[in-house]
Amino acid sequence: MIRSAASPGGVASRLRTPPPSDYDLASRRPGQALREKIRADCPSLIQRSLAWALRRPENASWRTGLRGERIVSRELARLRRHGWRTLHSIPLSPTWDIDHLLIGPGGVFSINTKHHRGKTVWVGDHVARINHGEGQPYPRSSRREAAVVKKVLDRGCRFAVEVKPVLVFVKPAKLTVQPSLQDVRAIENRELSALSPLAGVLSPEQVDAVYAVARDQRSWTSAV
Repeated sequence: MIRSAASPGGVASRLRTPPPSDYDLASRRPGQALREKIRADCPSLIQRSLAWALRRPENASWRTGLRGERIVSRELARLRRHGWRTLHSIPLSPTWDIDHLLIGPGGVFSINTKHHRGKTVWVGDHVARINHGEGQPYPRSSRREAAVVKKVLDRGCRFAVEVKPVLVFVKPAKLTVQPSLQDVRAIENRELSALSPLAGVLSPEQVDAVYAVARDQRSWTSAV
């Protein structure tokens, strides 16, 4: 039986008091981890412009990823009027973050964004292939991220929180998903709107509780 979000443990009291600004992940922008990598690699505007002009592979990959996360964040923003809340670029370690976390009446979704515009994408149970290339461990990575999120939310909320992994591919030419892939939702960015009518998983009080825990950076300490 799911315990109420207002059950003993202090979750309800935290709803009334947002975390200090230094720990409030609600202020993080989409792709903030990638922005910080780009800024650290090329601290000045001239250096960043030169790196972009020279198409440095690592820098170009970060910029492509950043554009993808921005596109997905705009899609997610449309769900707010349906009672959903979002967080972006949740830091788990210096090299790992959750691209987006979607919390609402239909549950909690850990979203991993992949920007492969104009490319053919095939997704199987364990790997994805871009333009029929080498397998990438996207589904496995998404499962791992969702497991980390669940551990953090279960501990912080003190009731069981189901977290579903979602792989979002930004503007692919074609997306093919193997029917056997059941535990990871693999969709195009424009299909995110299909999540908006989902309901019946979390009560409004539970949505508030989950969001309160997730937005506090201290909740993620020692998550991995």
